[in-house]
Amino acid sequence: MAKFLAELLGCTLPEKGASPMFEVRLKSSKRPVFWTTASGNMLYWGKLLYCSNTEICNTNKSDKMPQTPPFPAMYGSNGYNKNLYKAKEEDYEGLYYHDNNLVSGSLEALIEHLVPTVAYYPDRTYIFTFLISSRLFIHPYELMSKVCHLCVDQQRLTDPQADKVQEVRKIAPKILQLLTEWTETFPYDFRDERMMKSLKELTHRLSSGDELYRKAVQQMTQTLIRKLTTLSQYEEALAKINSSVTDRLTVLKTKPQSIQRDILTICSDPFVLAQQLTHIELERLSYIGPEEFVQAFVQKDLLDNDKRCFSDHKKASNLEAYVEWFNRLSYLVATEICMPVKKKHRARVIEFFIDVARECFNIGNFNSLMAIITGMNMSPVSRLKKTWGKVKTAKFDILEHQMDPSSNFYNYRTALRGATQRSITAHSSREKLNIVFSLLIKDIYFLNEGCANRLLNGHVNFEKFWELAKQVMEFMTWKKVECPFDRDRKILQYLLTAPVFSEDALYLASYESEGPENNMEKDRWKSLRSSLLNRT
Repeated sequence: MAKFLAELLGCTLPEKGASPMFEVRLKSSKRPVFWTTASGNMLYWGKLLYCSNTEICNTNKSDKMPQTPPFPAMYGSNGYNKNLYKAKEEDYEGLYYHDNNLVSGSLEALIEHLVPTVAYYPDRTYIFTFLISSRLFIHPYELMSKVCHLCVDQQRLTDPQADKVQEVRKIAPKILQLLTEWTETFPYDFRDERMMKSLKELTHRLSSGDELYRKAVQQMTQTLIRKLTTLSQYEEALAKINSSVTDRLTVLKTKPQSIQRDILTICSDPFVLAQQLTHIELERLSYIGPEEFVQAFVQKDLLDNDKRCFSDHKKASNLEAYVEWFNRLSYLVATEICMPVKKKHRARVIEFFIDVARECFNIGNFNSLMAIITGMNMSPVSRLKKTWGKVKTAKFDILEHQMDPSSNFYNYRTALRGATQRSITAHSSREKLNIVFSLLIKDIYFLNEGCANRLLNGHVNFEKFWELAKQVMEFMTWKKVECPFDRDRKILQYLLTAPVFSEDALYLASYESEGPENNMEKDRWKSLRSSLLNRT
């Protein structure tokens, strides 16, 4: 599944004339590798440069997340720690700290550090970081089982001599808080029946005999079930949308082009189209679980007895659906440009999408912006020199400058920092929009590939996962933003279901619009036409 994350990378904008497939060279590889999904679809584009461990792990070391203190220190009247730290470096029951930061630990010690006691509750940043990273080493249902056993054992709930009512009242609020954070932040873990079984057993033990805790458990469970139901409905809707999409070439053979719809007949206002693209982006972002960024990396851990976690789970289905949307938008843009017979019409469509891309940039929808530019840079579109000769490209050149991949996307990252600052100080939801995905995936991929999950002594490399968690937390902030624009169902329906050309169909349409310029193009044109005739 590590390959799949490589597919998500939008590392480098293609030059005009480039194919939209993704190329990656890993350190150990002597030739380029082209990644595809399980269904065989090519995803994303770009060239991936390898970063060394030192380059990755030393990034932003001074910018640390708050750490859980290495011992149950001082507590207020509510029983929660005040984040006091040890004053010197030392090992602490299987955990290693450096400059008061947790940097590594055995898996068992990290699990024990997750479980609250009467006098201790873990820092929320530790909970998030451990829950998101632990799945690289242990299945969530196995982790839940261990948490349940620790909760029972530590509080002597199985000891017949203990005052079980008093013990439960002491620990129940903290265990319930931990379970609430788990179910709210990682609800997809609980699609596993084994997870739900352990959750029910533990919450039943905590809530028995106390009405207050019973209501809290009921509320937590209902919230979880609502989220899982909504996810199922979303997946069903996606499946329905995907089943209705066909190749535009098939449509062209049965329906005269003069009576076909195109994007300009559906929406002629670039700002409105940018708004509707933002609706789709935010909706698909909202269903991606933070754990999917890690699960997509799951591979054989040589220090874990060749065990593969999540071999029986869909690892990143919502992440993949989001990538498929990016690819669909790129191909839709290319299709809309290549489809018109008249050069003047094609030029109008190109200028329209340039305006849409500019509005996406102004809104803060950087992912749609990148997808649109990708579509316009695809070879079947970029080769239409006569068409581009009719286009005022000044605005497009400015947008391409913003997407310039040099210096690790310096221009793009500068624009993102400005958008991020604007969202922090924003007074309206429109100012809070900051949809950027490709660079997030790129940075997470480099972090994962550049640093080992475990150290040579077998400890979990927790310093790596602090950095990973910080990046995923940025995503968690983006996905919570609600789209401030009105929905236009007609436009949304077209964007999601309008048939698009395959890559071969794009080339064929391009050659039909502007004839082949060399022998290679002539040979390909003949081959494509012959293939089309055979299919009919």
